[in-house]
Amino acid sequence: MTARLDALAILGGIADAPDAPIDLGEAALALALLDRPRAAPARYRIHLEELSRDVGKLADAAGEDLQDRVNVLNSVIFGQHGYEGDSLTYDDIQNANLIRVIDRRKGLPVALGILYIQTARAQGWEAVGLNFPGHFLVRLDGDRDRLVVDPFHNGLVRGAAELRELLKLNAGLDAELSPHHYDTVSDRDILIRLQNNIKIRNIQDGRLEQAMDTVRGMLLFAPEISSLWHEAGALNLQLGNFLAAIEAFERFIGLCGQEEARHRAASIVQSIRARLN
Repeated sequence: MTARLDALAILGGIADAPDAPIDLGEAALALALLDRPRAAPARYRIHLEELSRDVGKLADAAGEDLQDRVNVLNSVIFGQHGYEGDSLTYDDIQNANLIRVIDRRKGLPVALGILYIQTARAQGWEAVGLNFPGHFLVRLDGDRDRLVVDPFHNGLVRGAAELRELLKLNAGLDAELSPHHYDTVSDRDILIRLQNNIKIRNIQDGRLEQAMDTVRGMLLFAPEISSLWHEAGALNLQLGNFLAAIEAFERFIGLCGQEEARHRAASIVQSIRARLN
């Protein structure tokens, strides 16, 4: 129970300080604890510290060269500690839970990306997530250059040709690489992307209550994102939680900036109220 309360406090703290830097490892661990409240978080925090410490032992040798920094990160995360992308059971829901990712040493691109970013930042290196469709990527920035790294494929550095090929694989043959594919995403969006994987898999498997729990977890650290309230409303409606659905849709209406979307949500609220009467 204490671990769960700590996790709730961590996620609530992110919501209360929207402009503050986010400790991605700690936040992802808190989200994982909501699903696995009996896990001992200290063990996993120690492992995150170990990753950072092991990279730190080699950081001075890497210096300012980005490729050398990537080599150090890769040698520790994928070499010494044996992490890998789970291509065989990609859709396994465990691949998006940081506790299980650490236990199993494999996961989805975004989960491995969180470990990569967390470990790089612990050295004072600039690392961010990219707004790339269908496959999470990490960018390391230096004073004069930058490298795009694929944590799912053992930290492979991807140039423009490789990114174009990856884009077509995930978004269709007509997709073309453009500058916005190099845009960064916020740490909050990285966490949402992580949890969306769990939510989608629960919905696909008909586990709507578990999907609702995942959305509740996202709302703890991102309560101002209107789309999450719409998802909460839709899921609660499917589950027969009509009062909760009304509350969620009304929160969506208050946050959404699109008049047509607000009107549709208001119509849903009216229909739910009519059903209750």
